[in-house]
Amino acid sequence: MEGIVQLIPTMKSLGDVNKKNDVTNQAAEEMKAEPEKIDFSNVKIEPLFEEEVDFDTFSKSDFRAVKVKECVAVPKSKKLLQFTLDDGTGTDRTILSGIHAYYEPEELVGKTLIAITNLPPRKMMGIESCGMLLSAVNNLKDSEDEELHLIMVDNHIPAGAKLY
Repeated sequence: MEGIVQLIPTMKSLGDVNKKNDVTNQAAEEMKAEPEKIDFSNVKIEPLFEEEVDFDTFSKSDFRAVKVKECVAVPKSKKLLQFTLDDGTGTDRTILSGIHAYYEPEELVGKTLIAITNLPPRKMMGIESCGMLLSAVNNLKDSEDEELHLIMVDNHIPAGAKLY
């Protein structure tokens, strides 16, 4: 059947082609830009532990990638966030972490974090916490201020992946 035209919807602009190319080129230039430089000269690093841990002791720690399914502030606590995590077992894991000063709960949902999963359960504010999320912490030189960064990994790492 001649003369029938099938229209396929697209997300392309119907505007001026040159304008489109300018926007595309500008976006490409921005992507090529150097990543933001971070000045670490004002960071105070704590000394390493002098006490050594033997391999058998270290290997008893079970570090796992966990996916944040839900994160909420714990009522009546200024510090605690309650995480509902997928640890790859098929059963949700609850971990509480005192990081509310550094993160809002909604910004952590969907992230892949690292947890130690074989610590004994500990009750905080009446809620049982089953593990600990790993963070990097540092102080600024000549200051009492502390920075905390949750260890986040690539979202392609599946829940339950073991770290060695």
